[in-house]
Amino acid sequence: MTTLETGRIVGAGIDRVDAPLKVAGEARYPNDFSFPGMAHAALVGSTIAAGRIRGIDVTGALAAPGVLTVLTHLNAPRLERGPMTLLGGSPPAPLRDDRVLHYGQHIAVVVAESAEQARYAARLVRVEYEATEALLDVDDPRAEIVENPWGLDTERGDVNAGFAASDVIVEGTYTTPDNTNNPLGLMTTVASWHGDALTVHDSTQWPHNVRTSLATVFGIPESGIRVLAPFVGGGFGAGLRVWSHVILTVLAAREVNRPVKLVLTRPEMFTSVGHRPNSVQQIRIGATRDGDLVAIEHRGISSVAMEDDDYEPVSFGSAVAYACPNVLTRDRQARLNIPCPGSMRAPAEGQGNFALESAIDEVAHALGMDPLRFRLRNYAEENPVLGLPWSSKALRECFLEGAERFGWSRRTPEPGSMRDGRWLVGYGMAGVSYPFYQVPCQARASVRRDGSAYVRSAATDIGTGTYTVMTQLAAELLGLDVTRVRFDLGDSDMPYSPQAGGSGLTGALGNAVHAACRRLVREFLEVVRDDTESPLRAATVDEVTVTDGRVHRLADPGQGESYVDILARHGLEELSADGRSTPPSSDELGMAMAGAFGAKFAEVRVDRELGLLRVARVVSAIDGGRVLNEKTATSQIVGGTVGGISQAMFEETATDRGTGRIANATFGDYLMPVNADIPDMEVLFVGGPDRATAVGTKGVGEVGLVGLAAAIGNAVFHATGRRLRSLPFTIDQLML
Repeated sequence: MTTLETGRIVGAGIDRVDAPLKVAGEARYPNDFSFPGMAHAALVGSTIAAGRIRGIDVTGALAAPGVLTVLTHLNAPRLERGPMTLLGGSPPAPLRDDRVLHYGQHIAVVVAESAEQARYAARLVRVEYEATEALLDVDDPRAEIVENPWGLDTERGDVNAGFAASDVIVEGTYTTPDNTNNPLGLMTTVASWHGDALTVHDSTQWPHNVRTSLATVFGIPESGIRVLAPFVGGGFGAGLRVWSHVILTVLAAREVNRPVKLVLTRPEMFTSVGHRPNSVQQIRIGATRDGDLVAIEHRGISSVAMEDDDYEPVSFGSAVAYACPNVLTRDRQARLNIPCPGSMRAPAEGQGNFALESAIDEVAHALGMDPLRFRLRNYAEENPVLGLPWSSKALRECFLEGAERFGWSRRTPEPGSMRDGRWLVGYGMAGVSYPFYQVPCQARASVRRDGSAYVRSAATDIGTGTYTVMTQLAAELLGLDVTRVRFDLGDSDMPYSPQAGGSGLTGALGNAVHAACRRLVREFLEVVRDDTESPLRAATVDEVTVTDGRVHRLADPGQGESYVDILARHGLEELSADGRSTPPSSDELGMAMAGAFGAKFAEVRVDRELGLLRVARVVSAIDGGRVLNEKTATSQIVGGTVGGISQAMFEETATDRGTGRIANATFGDYLMPVNADIPDMEVLFVGGPDRATAVGTKGVGEVGLVGLAAAIGNAVFHATGRRLRSLPFTIDQLML
């Protein structure tokens, strides 16, 4: 059986299969679910960042109309902390004691008949604190420092000797602020107990993790828990962990013996569901006069919560970005009185690439060398850490084809040399990579008596197009039109799927769907193996292919029959098969597993008198392996580009250094780009399928954001001669 007939269905930019439901308002998100007798919950957040609760008075809240209960650390059962996961440990369990570790910490939950009653009553809870001085700055010498918790620091060669042999050395400190995941839809949990069985509708990017975590926290079997998330409405990483509001909703439902819904407010989204942690990064790069890299030293420190272990190795990407004989990367964390960080689109790489690619640009300028030529000269043909060839890498093509599309050759080298009236014009670029990430996944495929297919897995679609590309993939593998295939997801009762995150779901799930569909064709052949009436008698899966709902021999297309005929003749309503994917390893394949690569090119305009910065256009050249749907993949890169522009020019979660309160926790105060801030964007895909897996994808969810901050910063330097090393780029930094 052929593995994949690319071009017939897969790769085509078909419309999203879930679009009609969404356009008609029939797609049900967690917030859309209601049940008879459902109560509503509201949270009470701490108004200090560090200390203890000396007293908590819930009398007024309990007396308020409609209130059913108020849970605090004084009357809530002691809950276990969630388990270790693929992404690290679970956040601390809520309401365990009287300690306050960050501003906005959930210290009580009010349950009432209506959401309005719950929110009103929550304001009536009176808390007396014993405050202590909060640690809020990574540079605070009192902060506990966590050294390399996941063992991802790297070192090769001798960086000191490398710098001693360098003709040019550039060094600088680059800073990135906290950013907050801000999906438009507020995170929601609806919990309902039925005896010892629990059903949860949740804004999660990982239903199985919610099920496993709740089983651990509440001490009940996973088999008694069902988590549903068929539509999530975005997340950008905020839905990857099981946060305390989810646990409190489940606890509240058990306490009042009724279904309970909790919808976070926008300010609570800033303190309850993670954020991109800030970073301070020191980079030193040495090179020869001829432009050969000799040494790279990249050290980063970022923030982490007091009792959490979320980890983002911001320097790690520098270990594999370029062919350099002497490289050292080191990451540390400072424990602070802040809400737990978490993944936000392009975690670690979003921060680290800004520092590395800005510094690379600085070296090129110091050498008087074109930034594109400098990157190509130091291109890593193989993985520098493993010394193995990449499973695929088309970054060189990204550089060259992206530069051609962008018009890089029109760039004059001298900063400030390009103008358009009162605007200074700058061209900047950045090289981009995002690491390979795949974990085991499972899927199930069925073909029914009417010839339609049903494929499912407990994945989630957070707007990336998973529904659509998996429908396409299954249709191609089963030889059916996409209208004859239904793909379902978002249900923990379905076969296991990892999280929608890390740009790894399409690969993991796609390979599982591939395995399930291939095995299903084998099951049909098994049914007719001894069937004297079948032209497929004794055929093997490698001897057949599937077209238009019909299995036929490769050597003779006339020798075959349809799924419908096989099922009918043998009295079967359907046939099903399970498939699983196991990620390949570099040792097994003799290749370094490759994630996505890319090159970003940006043109900026700077008003030299007012310091206004405008991005005029962006070209993204992406090596994402096999592209299953050009339309949805392009949409991912466009969305990532908007996020990258936002990171570069707008987003900063501002924490009041006196109180630990987030000062801009609303859409009115937290700046993000609007349509007028977004330029012309062009996306081109280069390269081909990755040879390490059957489907050949590499994921494009994160790589679209990476590199924009550096490309824009490098363009600003070209326009103005001013090097900006701190995000976001603001008018005060650009006043000339």
